[in-house]
Amino acid sequence: MDKYLSNIILLFFIIDPLGNLPVILSMLSSFEAKKKRLIILREMLIALILMIIFLFYGEKVLFIFNIKMEIISISGGIILFLMSIKMIFKENENNVIKKEKKAPFIVPIAIPLLAGPGVFSTLIFLSDKNVNKSYEILLSLIIAWTFSLIIFLFSTIISNFFNEKRSNEIERLMGLILIMISVQMIFEGVKNYFLIN
Repeated sequence: MDKYLSNIILLFFIIDPLGNLPVILSMLSSFEAKKKRLIILREMLIALILMIIFLFYGEKVLFIFNIKMEIISISGGIILFLMSIKMIFKENENNVIKKEKKAPFIVPIAIPLLAGPGVFSTLIFLSDKNVNKSYEILLSLIIAWTFSLIIFLFSTIISNFFNEKRSNEIERLMGLILIMISVQMIFEGVKNYFLIN
């Protein structure tokens, strides 16, 4: 039971729903509450599928495509960096024709925010450490994912407390935080790549 609990807590904090919540709220600020919930549910399901694949076949997938975990970290960081630049320096909507914003699909919410290098490497580590207990880790993952989903689904209620001006300010702030996260991902990937090689 203690092992289950420790795995659940570990995976919950690596998925980091509380840390990712403001960033995802900023990304989905232009959508209605119902649409937000549908997008969040879809991205969470995609993330869960990817996490399950990595739990059982992570090392094989990386071996087949000759991809190292450090490369996933670097590429994920680059994607986040480009996205955060757009969040900070977005065009003034009063001076341009307002267009319908497309809902994010897989990138960047499912990958790399929810199912990122940290989650993938942790799942591979847990499966290696507990070779015959993959289904126990799977149960821990599903429980951690369920708690994360509940937090994200209630995020639409939180977003109602912010007006448009405040939302724009928060979006830019989240962009700055996201830049720091992305740069850290890139540097850690580069550092680990050269340490291993």
